[in-house]
Amino acid sequence: MMSGFSRSRAVGVLAAAALLTATAACGSDSGSAESTTAASAGKPEVVAAFYPLQWLTEQVGGSDATVTGLTAPGVEPHDLELSIQQVTELKGAALTVYIKGIQPAVDDAVEAEKSFDAATAVTTIPAGEHAEEGHAEEEGHAEEEHGHEELSYDPHLWLDPSRLATVATELGERLATADPAHAQGYKDRAATTAATLGTLDQEFTQGLSTCTTKTLVTAHEAFGYLADRYKLKQVGITLDPETEPSPTRLSEVAKLAKAEGVTTIFTESLVSPKVAEVLASQVGAKTAVLDPLESKPSGDYLSAMRDNLKTLQTALGCTA
Repeated sequence: MMSGFSRSRAVGVLAAAALLTATAACGSDSGSAESTTAASAGKPEVVAAFYPLQWLTEQVGGSDATVTGLTAPGVEPHDLELSIQQVTELKGAALTVYIKGIQPAVDDAVEAEKSFDAATAVTTIPAGEHAEEGHAEEEGHAEEEHGHEELSYDPHLWLDPSRLATVATELGERLATADPAHAQGYKDRAATTAATLGTLDQEFTQGLSTCTTKTLVTAHEAFGYLADRYKLKQVGITLDPETEPSPTRLSEVAKLAKAEGVTTIFTESLVSPKVAEVLASQVGAKTAVLDPLESKPSGDYLSAMRDNLKTLQTALGCTA
C-alpha cells in the first residue's frame, strides 16, 4: 500500500452498483440475510474497510454492533474489488469506517453521510517526504505505468498507537450518533480501547529509547507514522510495493545504510522479499519481517505490534 493507488483496481464496482437494486430486492444472498438478522437483533451493521480498522471497530462496537470486514486475510487492501454483496453491505451499513485513498473501490461506494474517514481524526504526515532524484524518477515511472493518483498524505496512521487511540475516541462518537440507544457503551469502550493503545504507545516509547541506530530501512514506506512517533528515520526502498526501485535508488539506499551502520533491512509478509534481500547482500546486512498490519496477522493488532517492537529492538540494537 502506498501513497496512491490505481483507479483501475475498482473494476467491477460500477457493474456491482448497477445490479445492487435487483440484488437487494431479491434478498437471497447471505449479506442480506445477515443484515436482516442484525436488524432483528437491534444491532447496527458497521463495515470496516480493512484489518486495523476492523480490529478497532470491533473493540469499540463490542456487543452492540455487527462488524463486517471488507478485506479478507492475506489480501492487500488496495487489491480489493468489491462484490455485489459487499456493495450491498456498504449501502445498508449504519457506518463505514475507512481511510480515503487506500481503496478506490471503497471510496467510490461509500456514502459520505454514513462513513468515517479515520484520517480526518488525526494529524497526518506527508507521503514520500524524501526528495532524492532516484525516487523522483521512480515515482514518475509508477504514475506512468500504473496511473496512480498520489495521496498527499501517508495513510498508514494505524502504525502509531497514539494516533489510533485518537481514532478510537472519534469512532466512539460516530457510533454513538449512529446508534443513540447504545451511545454510552460505545463511548465507554472507546475510552478503554484508547487507554489500551496508550499503554502500547508507552511500551514503544520506552522500548525504542535506547537504540544504537535510529535508521529504519524498509521495503516500502509504510512506517512513517511509527518513525515519526518514536523519533526514528525511515528510509523506504520504494514508495509502493508494486513498483521496482530504480538502480539509482538502490545505490542511494545502500550507500546510506552502510554510512549509518544499518544491520537489518526490513521486508513484509505480503511483499516479495527479493529486493530487500538484494540490498541486504550489498550492505552486508540481514533481513527481518516488519508487519505493516495491512492484513490480519496470526494474532491480533496488539500482539502483532508487540512482535514488531521486539523485531525493532533486535534490529536497531536497543538495550532493555
